[in-house]
Amino acid sequence: MYTQERTMMSNLVVGGPVAVNSYDNAIVAALVENRPVMLVHAFNGGYLRPAELTDSVHDKGVELATALDSATKEAKGHLWYITPAGFFGQRPLYFLESAAGQVSPTPAAAGPVPSASAPAAAGQTDAGRGDDGTPKPQRRRVTVHQDAPANTADTVQVGLPDKVDDKWRGKNGAPEDTQLWVVTVTPWGGITFVPITHPDTILGFKDHAVAAASEVRLTYNWGGDFTGTVINTFYPRLPNEWSVPYHHVFT
Repeated sequence: MYTQERTMMSNLVVGGPVAVNSYDNAIVAALVENRPVMLVHAFNGGYLRPAELTDSVHDKGVELATALDSATKEAKGHLWYITPAGFFGQRPLYFLESAAGQVSPTPAAAGPVPSASAPAAAGQTDAGRGDDGTPKPQRRRVTVHQDAPANTADTVQVGLPDKVDDKWRGKNGAPEDTQLWVVTVTPWGGITFVPITHPDTILGFKDHAVAAASEVRLTYNWGGDFTGTVINTFYPRLPNEWSVPYHHVFT
């Protein structure tokens, strides 16, 4: 069980060149155990949430909220899964998946588990299976625009690969390549996100405004302070740690 107590993880390196001594259980929980976490911005303590919480909406983006209202909490809109998604060279890749609008798979009828040689029956979708053989749930993922950050309309969308708008779908034959992220640990114990389709950008905010209801989009990584508005650092927080001050005063 995780508490507010910190457990040291020596030289934790995730997806990037920075080796840090992290005392933050939430990073380990998010990246190793695939537990849902809040993604809290270092600058003002706001957290990321989908603009639309329901599972039927795939063309809306992500926004920064500074108050955890009951409707968001009930819908799990404050929680994200950072799900392993393969490798790019030697760098691990991840999906940023919202816990809001998660669709649990339909229980399969009694019989053998579908495999490559014996796929699921026609009309059934199988998003893959976990180590225990059970189907993985369908979760909407943060998807970037193919041409971002060309203009302010190139926001992100939260949706499944085959349901986001055309400009948010993969270009190279893989429908999800616009949903793959390099996750890099910063020296301050937070993380930052770089999309593989736009390696000179990071997950940021429109007009670099880190404020309530700020619209999430890609921004050029021009340098600067990791805890500022240019290089964005997010602290993964376990839900019970929302009110724990950490580096900054949370609002």
